[in-house]
Amino acid sequence: MANVIEIAKKAKEASIFALQLSTEIKNKALNAVSLALESNKEKIIQANIADLQNAEELIKTGEITQAVYNRLKLDENKLRDMIQGVKDIALLDDPVNKIFWEKDIADGITLKKVSCPIGVIGVIFEARPDVISQISSLAIKSSNAVILKGGSEAVKTNTAIFEIITEALNSVDGFPKNMVNLIFSREDVREMLDADSYINLIIPRGSNSLVKFIKSNTKIPVLGHADGICHIYVDEFADIDKAVNVIVDAKCQYPSACNAVETILVHESIKTKLLPVLFKTLKDNNVSINSEEEIKNSYPSFVSDVVSEWRKEYGEKILSVKIVSSIDEAISHINTYGSGHTDCIITENDENAEKFMMFVDSAGVYKNISTRFADGFRYGFGAEVGISTNKTHARGPVGLEGLTIYKYKLYGSGDIVNDFTSGKRKFLK
Repeated sequence: MANVIEIAKKAKEASIFALQLSTEIKNKALNAVSLALESNKEKIIQANIADLQNAEELIKTGEITQAVYNRLKLDENKLRDMIQGVKDIALLDDPVNKIFWEKDIADGITLKKVSCPIGVIGVIFEARPDVISQISSLAIKSSNAVILKGGSEAVKTNTAIFEIITEALNSVDGFPKNMVNLIFSREDVREMLDADSYINLIIPRGSNSLVKFIKSNTKIPVLGHADGICHIYVDEFADIDKAVNVIVDAKCQYPSACNAVETILVHESIKTKLLPVLFKTLKDNNVSINSEEEIKNSYPSFVSDVVSEWRKEYGEKILSVKIVSSIDEAISHINTYGSGHTDCIITENDENAEKFMMFVDSAGVYKNISTRFADGFRYGFGAEVGISTNKTHARGPVGLEGLTIYKYKLYGSGDIVNDFTSGKRKFLK
């Protein structure tokens, strides 16, 4: 077991040193990382193959699900995107030391609001070994230190990627050691959650139970989401072909992703046109459908079961379908049963689209586009540390800006408050 408190203490020291890092040094570090990952692709793939072989046994014993196995797999496409993500982050503007605004609050006194790093970020994730390069790169560019805890199912892949990144960073003059750290055991997680003197933010990426456990067992602020219950509402003014294409992509492109759609809401006036086409297409794509009793009776060859719980995240090729009488009912359903992640309306009516996007209380609200676009890489952030459904600090896919906070800098020349309270001096309006 690692000495997590000592790791966190050194990470804190590194994060303070990192405040002085130039954009040039940070980009040099990122370029070194991308080159190292590129030249060691075979090492990463072989480590991942070993993890996948072990994971096959874990599926048989019920220790992990098929969805976790799918997230663990690091194929050529994921590896390519992983490396490209590091390169893209190097090209982004430095988010640190940006002046949001400045003003003179009195003669000779200037106030500035300036961006700064959060400090030390702890990230706990399951499977998804590409998370290590994504978050490490975002942390480097935003001058944050990071402590990563991956799942035991990906230990070989995680270790290989971490070692490659560490060696690359150590080759860059002027870049501090201990900026990127990796821990392994469940006992390490307990220590991490207790390290509130050193760690400033925890980001969990994993199952509902993992996120809830972390939120209940630490004093450290937590950024993330427990559920990914995404909806698509097919409005009465929807284009049928557009609706079917978007729904199939949102469910089938990567079913275990948190931004995959889980519930389809259909306006009753369009159900007879949409459902036969949609159900057949979903069946052709091996998607199981759960719905209401009436829909199950009307389409017995397509609907497998009656929905007993609308607050359900499947994480696989299963969809819930509900008929609604109005856009207001759709909005109410989403705000009641959704997780505040990503929800979409399919419509050709601009007024309905704006109403939906105004009143649905989610981090991402979409019109005529797959929920699978809820991703930092696709938003142009280079990568993301995760998706937040919080309503403070950062929301939605969290990229570089979400890893910064701000401070107020006040410049004076021996000024004292008593001069203002006594009426000798006045603040500027």
